[in-house]
Amino acid sequence: MRPKRFFIETHGCQMNAYDSGVVSQILQKCGYIETRNPQDADIVLINTCSVRERAERKALSRLGELAALRRRRGHMRIGIIGCTAQRLGENLVEATVQPDFIIGPDAYDSIPHALEALERDEAPYVNVERTGSAIYSFRPKVYQQVTAFVTIMRGCNNYCSYCVVPYVRGPERSKPHREIVDEIKHLVGLGVREITLLGQNVNSYNDGYADFADLLELVNGIEGLVRVRFTTSHPKDLSEKVIKQIGLLPKVCENLHLPLQSGSDRILKLMSRCYTLRDYLNLVEKVRKTVPEIALTTDILVGFPGETIEDHEATLEALRMIRFDSAFMFKYSVRSGTAASRLADDVSEEEKVRRLNEVIRLQNSVVDEKKKPLIGMPVEILIEGQSQRHPHHCIGRTRKNWLAIVPSKGVSKGEVVVANVASASRWMLICEGASRKVGA
Repeated sequence: MRPKRFFIETHGCQMNAYDSGVVSQILQKCGYIETRNPQDADIVLINTCSVRERAERKALSRLGELAALRRRRGHMRIGIIGCTAQRLGENLVEATVQPDFIIGPDAYDSIPHALEALERDEAPYVNVERTGSAIYSFRPKVYQQVTAFVTIMRGCNNYCSYCVVPYVRGPERSKPHREIVDEIKHLVGLGVREITLLGQNVNSYNDGYADFADLLELVNGIEGLVRVRFTTSHPKDLSEKVIKQIGLLPKVCENLHLPLQSGSDRILKLMSRCYTLRDYLNLVEKVRKTVPEIALTTDILVGFPGETIEDHEATLEALRMIRFDSAFMFKYSVRSGTAASRLADDVSEEEKVRRLNEVIRLQNSVVDEKKKPLIGMPVEILIEGQSQRHPHHCIGRTRKNWLAIVPSKGVSKGEVVVANVASASRWMLICEGASRKVGA
């Protein structure tokens, strides 16, 4: 009899990708083998995201597609896990397309019980208990990539008015620093060269013994690791101590994601962001003074309830002043249960799209301008593997997190090379003359 197989489809953020690795480990301990094809799987799991309406809608649409496959195959089971499972819970049992089990982010340890229930034909199995204490580690037996994510904390205490995360992932809790260090050492032993530390707000990490600045120093000292990144940083909690660590610690990359969301103080207050534009600008000044080469990225949300043309213009002006290296840009969508859902969604969809396009055009023009001076300059690239789109080239990222390709001759996966930028587009640096960095 062949071993049972599972397939996981991940939607949403890097934290979901990390959780999918955790769930994969749990299933493998139960005797299942992972497959890359859902048509070969006995169990298909959809790891869902609720932060954006589009992501949630896409995952639920995918549930319908997989249900058709389940009808054809008969024995296949479908599980919904993650934030949408937590948010909708029992309501998914009443859905037109019913999953076989529904498990929230705090209840992944119950997956073996769900499998036992399925064996007894007791579907659907539902566990969306929010313990507020669940902490997971990812320690695979093999790992194919040179970069990896490590979740250092779960949950969020900020309750930004538009955000559903605190309701589906619970309050903040920090993983013990020794466990984080051991997890990273394990991954480095499997060939990982770069780690990204994950949390809804990494700046508030504190396990009672180490704060986030302390943790950065501990991770920086891990032998064999060459780069450290982290995301996401809430502006209200970015301390001078952390800023100094970015400048001092050689493995910590000059790349900071610092969500602004809006350039209007009135909208920031309605969003419950706990800072003003002036506070944010002062913070950017401190960061750039301490780390002149920093690549600063951000999130922008347009069309929030009550946002006027003047508020929108304030956001555009902030983008012109700050000149971000990259931005994730979204239009507002109502997330039920949040404080903002009680406000009138009074910006029309057409106007939201117009404002979003205006923000995108402006930000793209800034990126184009910032990339031009790079031509002819040397950049340090961590090689992640062969490029799928560019034959005879390898692909990697610079310390500032820009994608780059170099000729693959004499270059190997996992190496750190220095190459000159031959041309630069908005999304990619084309490099030449790569040489291996000494000591990396």
